[in-house]
Amino acid sequence: MKYDSIRPGQVWLDTEGRRIQAHGGSLMYLDGKYWWYGENKEKTDGVSKIWHWGVRLYSSDDLYNWQDEGIIIPPDETDENSPIHPTSMMDRPHIIYNRYTKKFVCWLKIMQRDGSQTETVLTSDSLKGPYEIVRRDLKPLGMSAGDFDLAVADDGKAYYYFERVHSETICADLTDDYTNVTGYYSTHFPRPYPPYVREATAHFIRNHRHYLITSGTTGYQPNPSELAVGGSWHGPYTVLGDPHPDDESRTSYHSQVSSVFKVPGKKDLYIACADRWLPGYMDRKYERYAAWYEGAFSGNKALAEANAEPPIVNETRLADYVWLPFRWDGEMGYLDWKDEWRIEDYE
Repeated sequence: MKYDSIRPGQVWLDTEGRRIQAHGGSLMYLDGKYWWYGENKEKTDGVSKIWHWGVRLYSSDDLYNWQDEGIIIPPDETDENSPIHPTSMMDRPHIIYNRYTKKFVCWLKIMQRDGSQTETVLTSDSLKGPYEIVRRDLKPLGMSAGDFDLAVADDGKAYYYFERVHSETICADLTDDYTNVTGYYSTHFPRPYPPYVREATAHFIRNHRHYLITSGTTGYQPNPSELAVGGSWHGPYTVLGDPHPDDESRTSYHSQVSSVFKVPGKKDLYIACADRWLPGYMDRKYERYAAWYEGAFSGNKALAEANAEPPIVNETRLADYVWLPFRWDGEMGYLDWKDEWRIEDYE
């Protein structure tokens, strides 16, 4: 099937007719092509212990039709203690290019079996790999580090935005080689516990202003997003509100934004790239599972028990994508629902 538009929430197939597997992913424009990479969930059926099957890469000339370029970070099937073993809870790969070291640097979030969250860092001479692990079990700033984003300034300095697990958002400066933090950081959006803690931070710049879009903390179940803006990499950031104006379900259209992509050559086109992790559970009410999270993490056992629901089967191999363009009103950006839209309709 050949596409000529983006169709949020619909099954998206690659040029070989297979589901695209690039979840929690990001886009980049390089060598005249668009590149999309993310978690390969093709074997994650919610029954087996397989959490991921590496990081997969796709290429496109038009942002509609994507060719599978293969698995650029394969799972380590032999070492059960490896951070990239298929049963390891690896999430949210982010890759940036270091023009000084000439290396592509990839960070992976790893949820450890003891509940802590660490980072694994890999480098490669090519976007397509092979990648070599250069750091594992990294606790940046001594913190348990959750969902994150990486960003590079025009002068080559890089920044790391992450959730200090169940606490606050951190912006940390990266070392010159992008494989660690320097120790300089700032804190933002302190919250007492889930579902209010912000995660899945995505950074982008518009009109010299820095934006962060974040989700709440309810696992794979969706929740309201927040858009914030600041004057520098470290803020301070002012929360502008939920960018999904027509979403009465308070679920960000049943999705979670993983990254924001500024389309080259377009005047003001920014695409919020989101995952619809659980298309089979869209009847669940945010207010109920949010109350469960609040009860479970605040110690209110009665609140948690009153809102308990049957467990979810995390069959994320069937997750879909919700890509929407921002509509701007001054500094505020809105994501209006569209069943179908085209890049060509924007200046």
